[in-house]
Amino acid sequence: MALSKSEKRDRIHLRIRKTISGTAERPRLCVFRSNKEIYAQLVDDLSGKTLLAASSRDKGVAGDGSKTEVAKLVGKALAEKATKSGVEAVVFDRGGYLYHGRVKQLAEGAREGGLKF
Repeated sequence: MALSKSEKRDRIHLRIRKTISGTAERPRLCVFRSNKEIYAQLVDDLSGKTLLAASSRDKGVAGDGSKTEVAKLVGKALAEKATKSGVEAVVFDRGGYLYHGRVKQLAEGAREGGLKF
């Protein structure tokens, strides 16, 4: 039986999570993408806590423009928050999505903001 789109993504995400784990010094930058919005958070997997988050729903981020442009702004906003809290390097978790479009723009925005992958 064929898998649905979301089931495929979940399988890919589990395969990625087998190899990627975040620590307090180098947290995991995980991405969730809905049809309208995009969310990113830094997670310390050892303690099981979210250190900080940014999304396209935040004030100051949601602007006019395409969804890919907004995703880049979210990446920059997350990088800005991370540098303020002392995080310089992260492990990127694309969440089972292809590294293309909005996910790629978010990553590039985070890199421009000063995060190292």
